[in-house]
Order: sequence, then structure tokens, then C-alpha cells
Amino acid sequence: MRIYSIGLLCLYTAGAVIAGTETTEKAAIGYGSPEQKIAMWIWSDKYVYRPGEQLTVKWTVKTNGDLYPYTTYTYRQNNQTGAKIYLPSGTAAVPDVQPAPMKDAAKATLAHVTVPDEPGMHTLAVQLRDYTGTRVLKVAYMKISVATEQVRVTGAITANTTWVNTKSYLLNGVVTVKNGATLTIEPGTVVEGAPGSAPPSALIVTREGKLVAEGSKSRPIIMTSAQKVGERKRGDWGGLVMLGKAPTNVAANTNANSNTAGTFYIEGLNATDDGLYGGSDANHSCGSLAYVRVEFAGTILSPNNELNSFTFGGCGKGTSAHHLQASYGLDDSFEWFGGTMDAKYLIGGLSADDYVDFQLGWTGRIQYGIFYQSPDSKGNRGIEGDNSEYNNAATPVSNPTMYNLTFIGSGAAGFDETNSPGIFLRRGARATINNVAVTNFFSAAVEFTDATTQAQMDAGNIVMDGFLAWDNNKGANGANTIAGQIPNAPTQGFALGTRAAGKAANFLVADPAMVRPFEYSDPNFRARFGSPIFRVGWVSAPDDGFFDQTATFIGGIGDEDWTEEWTNFLVETDLV
Repeated sequence: MRIYSIGLLCLYTAGAVIAGTETTEKAAIGYGSPEQKIAMWIWSDKYVYRPGEQLTVKWTVKTNGDLYPYTTYTYRQNNQTGAKIYLPSGTAAVPDVQPAPMKDAAKATLAHVTVPDEPGMHTLAVQLRDYTGTRVLKVAYMKISVATEQVRVTGAITANTTWVNTKSYLLNGVVTVKNGATLTIEPGTVVEGAPGSAPPSALIVTREGKLVAEGSKSRPIIMTSAQKVGERKRGDWGGLVMLGKAPTNVAANTNANSNTAGTFYIEGLNATDDGLYGGSDANHSCGSLAYVRVEFAGTILSPNNELNSFTFGGCGKGTSAHHLQASYGLDDSFEWFGGTMDAKYLIGGLSADDYVDFQLGWTGRIQYGIFYQSPDSKGNRGIEGDNSEYNNAATPVSNPTMYNLTFIGSGAAGFDETNSPGIFLRRGARATINNVAVTNFFSAAVEFTDATTQAQMDAGNIVMDGFLAWDNNKGANGANTIAGQIPNAPTQGFALGTRAAGKAANFLVADPAMVRPFEYSDPNFRARFGSPIFRVGWVSAPDDGFFDQTATFIGGIGDEDWTEEWTNFLVETDLV
């Protein structure tokens, strides 16, 4: 898989291989092909550099007994032009490299480099090829921004504005996009939230604004903490909030507010027009997001009043969202408050609360998602789905449709929720959740709690077709059986098909046999040969213009590694 990092530029140590902060084994796993045991990542002390600054690159390599003789090619790529410079020669000529085994390295300094006068996003790539030099087996990527200046952003954006990748942007306090303005963020732009600002730094796209943040695989848009790498923490800044005019199920004057029916004020902000969301336009567009990372966000303003990494309030079908990563959030990775928007290719990792959270009438669709916790960075629930805490029977009822998701727990008790199942529906929620894998949760694999939610289940309004569970309910030493994985009696009956009604099918307890899901700075969530993830018989998604019907596997990732290059899986404690 990969682990890209953050920084850029260069490095090669005489005779040694250079690694990267992102590793890819797409070509390495197949019929009769070698499967890399090596884990490696690379990093520098920050994301943003000025031309001429000195950059120190460090790396960690864990060979894990892999003695294969790799040929190693290292190059720096200017992602604006595509030009490659091979290292250490510093020329465009492909070097003659001899195969050699890799060696272990623990937080070693790879090189000290002078940042070039080439503004924009750059990538340092290290390819591990087979001994002939012809086949790529693993790639490590590292990304940084070379910026000519830092722009400090405060207050409201009220006219069309473009943030360019030759500069970096520092949010200080709440920044709003409003009054019909569109904020466009170029691919490869780094936006930093200033920790400790009052109010906390956050980017809020109001109902009267729009955000167009369309990065690419080689030039993701990074929204992160302004702290140095190794010093960042959950909740350093607020996060990204997008608000729209699509329906919600909130009644007028809820919670002593002055909201009209179908609208409400987003949690984490004051009850003003800037925080208002909802309406009657199911097709409203909050803008477009592609290849965007939000890291170290989720400031908690008061108990049960916090921002998430990605917050969507009342966003409609006109909103485009794909290839999004939320890392180290202090609250949820992705949360939907009403609306109808869809999303694809989501990654949530090491967040403190839930990974997919929905409520207040969300009826969107998701396909392809990977969500993971670690024992050192515990979270709560994989999915936490509500209809409404104010009225369990409110309409429109929360009723999303999801396919191809993987949830990996920490194996320990939840961050601050005693009961933290992999999938948890409550307060009258409906949902279709198909082709999902859930493993390593301290609590149950899945649970539908309270009478109103169980009534939805019995009415056939909760659908699960394709569910793989393994090593969940660890707190109770749950057996790897349906009863052991799903101890809640009504939910267990649903899974076993012994309850009077409900729509459950293809529940399987088996080891998903993922390659390396617990090597957190360089994970590989793909399945090994023979994994039940590829078993015949999993349901296909509908051909409705959104879902990909070719995904005949279960879980968030098949043979194609869509997480390659644009993501960052670095664990902060691995960089200290």
C-alpha cells in the first residue's frame, strides 16, 4: 500500500534504498507473484517549505525478514510539470542500478536537501523493482509544498477567490465562504489551521457559498495542523464544514432555537446564519471535493458540541465528493446532518469518535471506504447512524445506502463510548449497508439498539446483504460465530434470519486475511490470495449512475489500490 508522506524532495543514501512515506504493492500481489513483507515510510519536519530552505528527510524501514534483492530507483518529480530528476545524480538520465536486499532502518536520517526554486507540490518517489528492474513491486511517496509565501486568512470570503498551490494558507479563527462567493483551491495546495486560536480555526462553507477543492492523485489538497510533523495532535484546529439547502428532518424551533422547519444550526458553531443548513432543494450543491485530506481537526468547543474532520450539513445531490481522507480527528471522520449528498472513496483513520456518522434525515449513498483505529489512537464506532435525537419518527427518515466498506477496530474499549460496535444504528434510523467487513472491535460487530430502530428492522427498512465479521466483541471474548460476534438478541436474530422480519443475507464469520492492516504507518488493507473477501456470491450494487457494479468483492478495497499516492498513513508517534 503506500504511505505517502509529506514532504518532498530528495534523497538517496549511497548504496541504500530510499523509502517513502507511502507504499504501494499493487503489482506485487497476484497469482504466483511475491508479496512484500517490507514496511517503510519517510517524512520531514513539515509540509511547507520556501525555496532554498534545508529539508531533512528521515525514514523507517522494517524488512520483516524480506531478503529479496530489489533494484531501487529514486526520483523527484515536479507535479506541476511532470519532470523527473533521478537521484542521487540529479539528472533526467535513468541510472544503472544493481539489485540488493533492503536493510532495516529506525528513524534514520536519509539526507539534508536544499529545496529547489520550483513552487508547487513535489513528490519524492522510491521504487522497489524486481531484480531485473522491470517490474514495480513497491513504491514509496512523499509530498511537500514549495511555497513562495504564507497567506494568513481570517474572517469572511465574500467574493470569488482562488487559493493557488504556489502559496500556503494559514487559517486563523473561523473563515467563512458566503454571500454567493466560490472558493477555489488548486490541486497541490496546503491549508493549515492555526492551533489555539479563539475561536478555533476552521473553514466553513455557508449555504450561500461554495467550495471547489479538486486535487488529484499526484497533487492532493492537504488541510492540516500548522504544528510541525511529530508535534501535531487531534483537535489542533476545527476542520472543514460544508452547509447546503437540502432537506433535513428537524422541526421548527428545536432546542430553543429560532430555526424554521427543515433547517437547523450546525453543531460546533454559534446559532447564526453562517451555521444554518437545510432547506427544500434536494439537488443543491455545496461544491466539489476530490483528493482532499483533512488532518488533526475536530476541535471540541464544549461537551457534545464539536467540529468533525469533514462535516456536511444539508448538502444535496449536486455536491461532488470523492477520494477524501480524514486522519487524527478529535471527533468524527465524516458526519452528515441531513441532506442527500453522495460520496465515494473515503478513508478515516485514528479519529477519536466515529468514522461514518449520520443523522437528521441523511439519504445519500457511499461506496468504497476504509476506516481504521489503533490501540494507541482509539476511536468509537465505525458507523453511528441516527434518525433524529429530537424525534425518532421525524421525516425524511435517515436512510443512506452504502456498499463496500471496511471497518477495523482498535481491539480496545472505545475512546469515550463504553459500547462501541463496528456498526451501530439507533433512534429510528434506516439504512442499506451491503458488502461490509468489520473486524477487531472491542464491542459487537453490529448492533441495532432501542425499540424504534428494531421496529425499522422488523419492517424491512434495514437491509444488510454481505457482511463479514471477524474477531469482534473482544471485550467479552466473543467467539467467531454469529452469536459471538453479534450478542444483541434482536440484531443476532436479524443476522441469523430467525427474527420475524428484516432483510439480512450473506452474513459470514471468517478471517478477511488482509495483508498488513495493523502496520499503521504503512498499512496494506488488501486481501491475501484465498481471502473470503473475494468469495463468489456477494451482492452487486445497483446500476443507478453512482455505484460501481464491478465491485463483486466485500469490503472497501479489491485488487485495485485506490489509496495509492494521494494519502498519508503516518502515525505521529512513529515520527517523534
